[in-house]
Amino acid sequence: MRILVTGGTVFVSRAVAEWFVQRGDTVYVLNRDTRSQAEGVELIRADRHLLGEKLRQYCFDAVLDMTAYTAQDVSDLLDALGDFGQYVLLSSSAVYPETNPQPFREDQMLGANTFWGDYGSNKIGAESALLRRVPAAYILRPPYLCGAGNNLYREAFVFECAERGLPFCVPGDGSLPLQFCHIGDLCRLLEIIVTKRPQQHILNTGDPQTVSAADWVRICYAAAEMPCILRYLPREIPVRAYFPFRDYAYRLDVTAQTALLPELTPLEDSMREAYAWWQVHRETVVRKPYLDYLAQLDLR
Repeated sequence: MRILVTGGTVFVSRAVAEWFVQRGDTVYVLNRDTRSQAEGVELIRADRHLLGEKLRQYCFDAVLDMTAYTAQDVSDLLDALGDFGQYVLLSSSAVYPETNPQPFREDQMLGANTFWGDYGSNKIGAESALLRRVPAAYILRPPYLCGAGNNLYREAFVFECAERGLPFCVPGDGSLPLQFCHIGDLCRLLEIIVTKRPQQHILNTGDPQTVSAADWVRICYAAAEMPCILRYLPREIPVRAYFPFRDYAYRLDVTAQTALLPELTPLEDSMREAYAWWQVHRETVVRKPYLDYLAQLDLR
């Protein structure tokens, strides 16, 4: 197949590009060439908002849009494309308002989410812009993505604390539920979509089960083979100042996904992969000053 992947240099889009290269497909990546490229891809060097005629000469069997965040992102790419078969958009669980009944289902109303703010609203705009012009497009709505290649300061922050022998601070009693989607599972689902064209076109993705914040930290420490000591901070302390996830409890119904992909990667395996990757790619992680903030608190 001839596949276009937007991005292709960082975490999700890079993993997707590499997945389809390994599958034997011809993979084109669309980016500005400011980072290293994945091995085996064909680079189309351009800004997605300034494409002109760069894509007209190509005919893609699938467009895997992993980097659209707004309606304009989608519209500009569609305006520039020549012939293409399928279009798959990576959206987000942030499109569901927190007032919806949980677990969130794909057929529920979309709306502003006060925890996610503009990010969620912009993703709704991206979905709407796509479906207006490509009604048969596929849309994936994952929770938190994890696994090897994650350059966000999430599991990497926990690994860093583990290697320093530090206790880890969690909000409240540590029971905040977190839901994850392993990057390899996302890639496998994309392969199913482009090869089998499943009937359902909008899919929540991820592990059916949530894990508490405390247990997630324990799993990360175990991946680093370090003992875990937890500290429980009152929620009066701003959670986002020291913890890498929002203080927001939600869960996605992933029944349709698991019908297509019944075997998923255990979180323990995902964190071991993430730790192995982080050990040799530490400099690529975008750090945040969580430890600086904690140092200012009286945690005696």
